[in-house]
Amino acid sequence: MPLRPRASSQPGRANTLPSFKNLPALRPRASSSHSKSPLEDELSCPVCCEIFTDPVVLKCSHSFCRFCLHQFWSRKAAKRECPVCRRKSSLTEPTVSLALKNVCDAILQEQKRQAGSAAANGTSKPEALCAVHGEGLKLFCQHDEEVLCCVCQTSKKHLGHSVCPLEEAANDLKEEMRQIVIPLKKSLRRLYEAKQEHDDITVHIKNQRQQTEKQIHEEFAELQQFLLKEEAARIAALAEEEEAKKQTVKKQTDKISRDILTFSQAVMAIENEIASDDSLFLQNYKNVKMRAQITFHEPETFQESLIDVAEHITSLKFRVWEKMQSLVECTPVTMDPNTAYPCLSLSKNLTSVSNTGVMKQLPDNPERFDHFVFVLGSKGFTSGCHSWEVDVGQNNDWVIGVVKASIARKGKISGCPEGGFWTIALSDGKYTAMTSPPTPLKLKGHLEKVRVKIDYDAGEVSFFDSVDVTPIYTFNDHFSERMFPFFCPGANINGNNPGPLKICPVRVAVWNSASW
Repeated sequence: MPLRPRASSQPGRANTLPSFKNLPALRPRASSSHSKSPLEDELSCPVCCEIFTDPVVLKCSHSFCRFCLHQFWSRKAAKRECPVCRRKSSLTEPTVSLALKNVCDAILQEQKRQAGSAAANGTSKPEALCAVHGEGLKLFCQHDEEVLCCVCQTSKKHLGHSVCPLEEAANDLKEEMRQIVIPLKKSLRRLYEAKQEHDDITVHIKNQRQQTEKQIHEEFAELQQFLLKEEAARIAALAEEEEAKKQTVKKQTDKISRDILTFSQAVMAIENEIASDDSLFLQNYKNVKMRAQITFHEPETFQESLIDVAEHITSLKFRVWEKMQSLVECTPVTMDPNTAYPCLSLSKNLTSVSNTGVMKQLPDNPERFDHFVFVLGSKGFTSGCHSWEVDVGQNNDWVIGVVKASIARKGKISGCPEGGFWTIALSDGKYTAMTSPPTPLKLKGHLEKVRVKIDYDAGEVSFFDSVDVTPIYTFNDHFSERMFPFFCPGANINGNNPGPLKICPVRVAVWNSASW
């Protein structure tokens, strides 16, 4: 399958400042050659560095030219924030600062008036004089890079030096400085972009921490609920056994109590007869003797009359852990969200991925793919044998396998072993091994589950049909760096391939000494 990008347009950098070529800083103004006073510096826009025109103020108290702010916001798409402090702005149309506008308009008008007056008089400002000779400074020494008067030119200090008119030198050197400032502005723009990227990464890190913390709380809450339920069930079983044992003992106790009453009455009657006079005793002798004929039954003793404490306590934690297997899933591989293309959606437990077709605002970190709908496993391998099973379901477009750690993450990629990919794919109803050129695979039916196995030391990557356990294809190569599981859910154009790729859980064998 050709490794092609998602059908939608390439995502641009979501977090960049506007290009300097589009900013009003490069708009010529009448005062561009005017040396700014401290007051004018305070009245300059932070974006274009010129005196405000049509100034607006945000809630954070920072002011900007209306045009500059709208240009900045237009490059930020739906993200409206202050270009200086990055505070989000809820204002669709910022407030006009009338006082600031009046002051800036007055300064600009004064500059225009002074420029017009200077042009009418043939001079822009009072002539500067030489501090040594008191003559007008009209020349420039190109050797010493100093302004000169006519007397300085003839002095021994500047004898034989190249000298030109002041205006001519100023024009040449201003043009030179204009060329010098171009790369400086380019560097400044890149620094602004880098700062914005770092600011966005900081926000993303915070969001990651919050989301992960929430998920950890949820996972532990589920475990706690299971443990509380299991605890209650075991306490109930203990109480039930206690009640059963007590009832058994009570039955024996009641029988013994009845026998005690019978023997007590017999003893008392006999002792009373013995205490009577001889004549009466002899008259009642036969009856008393018959009453004394009571059969004694030894009180019954029975086994297991006590609570089986060992049954409730022995290996309690182990048995609870064993029972938790129905609640806990274990997968040999999980996916790394920091490598996922922005339109991919990963499950909470990072074991499945699907192409939603909707781009998310994510940092363009070095690990992330920016051109294809790829995601890597979170852990790589540098030795040994490893395998995992992928449920591809009814998807009609996918690529799975392993890749080396050094593959390119940005721009176009060569998806073959020479490019660091050992994969198989389904595209346009055809299965292929992604060799160069691709190798068609002849399969009996539709693959639903595929087992991927890597033997790092032997240099083998093998694929099997998990349903009927038949081999699909084996790559033979030599690995010299860390290898990562690779997943591509394929293109999802108009919702024609929405299903996820799922990493199947494995059964964990818990050793139980009772089975010996």
